[in-house]
Amino acid sequence: MSISRKEAKNIASVLVEGMPYIQRFSNKKIVIKYGGAAMLEDRLRQGFARDIALMKLVGMYPVVIHGGGPQIGAELERRNIQTKFLEGYRVTNKKTMTVVKKVLGREINSQIVQLIKSFGGNAESLSWFNSDLIKASKLNEGKLGLVGKVDSVKVSELNKLLKRNSIPIVSPIGIDKKGNYLNINADLVAGRIASTLKAEKLILLTDVAGIKDKNGRLLSKISKRKAKQLIKTKVIKGGMSPKLSSSLDSIQKGTKSVTITDGRVPHAVLLEVLTDEGVGTLIS
Repeated sequence: MSISRKEAKNIASVLVEGMPYIQRFSNKKIVIKYGGAAMLEDRLRQGFARDIALMKLVGMYPVVIHGGGPQIGAELERRNIQTKFLEGYRVTNKKTMTVVKKVLGREINSQIVQLIKSFGGNAESLSWFNSDLIKASKLNEGKLGLVGKVDSVKVSELNKLLKRNSIPIVSPIGIDKKGNYLNINADLVAGRIASTLKAEKLILLTDVAGIKDKNGRLLSKISKRKAKQLIKTKVIKGGMSPKLSSSLDSIQKGTKSVTITDGRVPHAVLLEVLTDEGVGTLIS
């Protein structure tokens, strides 16, 4: 394939400008929560997988935690299983959990692994059927059914894959002391994994431009104090609430910075690690 001189110049310019960021994040662990439109649109799926493979190629250590709410919803509807949400969480009974294990643990996880492999990345699955990575307990005293919170992460499982230059692909399903599998919000899992690994950066992909103030204006950067204020005054609610809470908890426990990023933007992950501004809200 031949390219024009102008195209070649643009490519060279991008590579040169990106070099300081590549150097900054080389040998650093970057945790990415993958979900929303970035998982549903083929163009964005392909771009995400390519970005993750490229990050590994230039010396970064990406770790991917995926969601799959819309896919779970579609499968529940197909099976005529009723579902509802409470405070941003899907209430999960045994029938729903069977679907969650199938869709998250088997189908989506395998698809992500294979797609990243197709772009040269050595991705490997960490899910309920091959790992006890996430120890969990029921959230909100079990009022949400089989919905969990992360108690601990078996960091040795992750480090084992990272040491052999693999990209861990994690499904957000934990197991409690009684052997029950629990459905866990992927943002919470990503936040806990990032802090456990002392990650340089946590990137949460979402379907909005980022965090907005009470007037609907995008906030490109906020402090921990401002984030707490947004939660307390209920400016942030719904699905964004667990994202921001997870971000704060992750930073307090060891993650250097968190970005809530618009996953609808092509190559959003690369824009977050190779530019100053990125495409979302930086919390640090």
